[in-house]
Amino acid sequence: MPSTRPSPWARLVATAGGRTQLRVIALLAGALALAAGDQTIVGAVAPDMKVALDIDNTAVGLLITAASLVGAATTLPFGILADRTRRVRLLAWCVLSWSVSVTVAGFSPNYLTMLAAQVALGAGIGAATPIVASLTGDLFPSASRGRVYALILAGEFTGAAAALLLAGEMAAWWSWRGAFWVLAVPGPLLAYALIRTLPEPARGGQQELLDHDATAERSGSLTTLVRSRGVQPDPRAVLTTDPTGHSMWWAVKYVLTIRSNVYIIVASALVYFYVAGLQAFIVVFLRGRYDFDQNTATLLLVTVGIATVTGTLIAGPLSDRWIGRGRIAARPVLAGIACLVAFVLAVPGVAIPTFLIGWPLLLIASALIGAANPPLDAARLDVVHSRLWGRAESVRTFVQTLLKSSAPLLFGWLSTVLSPAGVDPNEVQGDGAVGLTRAFLLLLGVLVVAGGLLVVAARRSYPRDVATAIASEDATARR
Repeated sequence: MPSTRPSPWARLVATAGGRTQLRVIALLAGALALAAGDQTIVGAVAPDMKVALDIDNTAVGLLITAASLVGAATTLPFGILADRTRRVRLLAWCVLSWSVSVTVAGFSPNYLTMLAAQVALGAGIGAATPIVASLTGDLFPSASRGRVYALILAGEFTGAAAALLLAGEMAAWWSWRGAFWVLAVPGPLLAYALIRTLPEPARGGQQELLDHDATAERSGSLTTLVRSRGVQPDPRAVLTTDPTGHSMWWAVKYVLTIRSNVYIIVASALVYFYVAGLQAFIVVFLRGRYDFDQNTATLLLVTVGIATVTGTLIAGPLSDRWIGRGRIAARPVLAGIACLVAFVLAVPGVAIPTFLIGWPLLLIASALIGAANPPLDAARLDVVHSRLWGRAESVRTFVQTLLKSSAPLLFGWLSTVLSPAGVDPNEVQGDGAVGLTRAFLLLLGVLVVAGGLLVVAARRSYPRDVATAIASEDATARR
């Protein structure tokens, strides 16, 4: 008897809401994946590049940090442009600029040229998150944004991991310069696809795509739910004039007066902070904690990636279903629960030295950390006026990038401070991992702070902030 279960492709299309939506999601995820992937090339080819350019680890670290910090700085002006210009065209041009920067990096004859190319790369990459967030808000209704963001983030994670693997393989098989050139190729193709196939949506329109079930979405709409419950907006925060032309400084001050938005920004930044520290030292931890070799430790990273993507894909649709069942604050609450349960599982996972017991707990914790992201990304759009989405997202990205950039340094410093007396904290195997294990355990506390902010504080302020955003949209609607 033939199986009646839908194929994986059919399930993917159903999760996206249709073929048209899946194509749009793929383009937006592709932009984020390319931005993240292009930033991984230096790390993947560092051993060969150090020899060719006669540089040390500090110089390699500066290349990565420069791109990250410049990206944080440029995300603010790109947030303004995302609220005022044609976003699809702007994103396409930025994607092309990334490709040019990566190509130049591959031809770099010296370190200064490579540094300039990385700075240019970071400047263009600052556009990715505010533009994608703004487009997502206008292309997809609130009721489906959880599952949409789940697919976008899963695509971003998968693409970034694939870029890291491809760059490493190209460096081994061909040359470190070839890794840059090969990863420059997708940029022009993606830019062409964006211009040709993605229409510029109306702002605040939550445009219905071709094969979208509008009636079903409206019946489960967060807007409908908030209005039916009689949730009242904050009259002091309701916008009565179009915020498009307001300055960046005004926008920053306004979005930071939205309490649940601040809680979500802080919680999201704390989650990314811990993930950044984990990424920097997970291989060192695995080798020292379990006495694995380099190949085994690297292979285990694949299971972490699979767990993270799995959690992402589950949490987004689940948050939408909770809203459909009448839970207004489903998104921040679900993300907060994920952070708290991740902490509960990660503590014994890190502390228990037996691999077969500790590692499964860490994988489940990784899935839960990944699960926090789609609901939070969707929730940020719920509480901000649509013509402020670009600037609001740029504020979040700026804060998050600064905190992420500090994570490797803080994790590394704590691992040294917390190492037992007489033990070399740089030792790869054995006792050298004791300090790092203690640092991992101590800094897990940021997940408790993030979860508490979401479950306690954001849960209370979120419904009113959603009502305020709805009232602001109504008061400033362009007719």
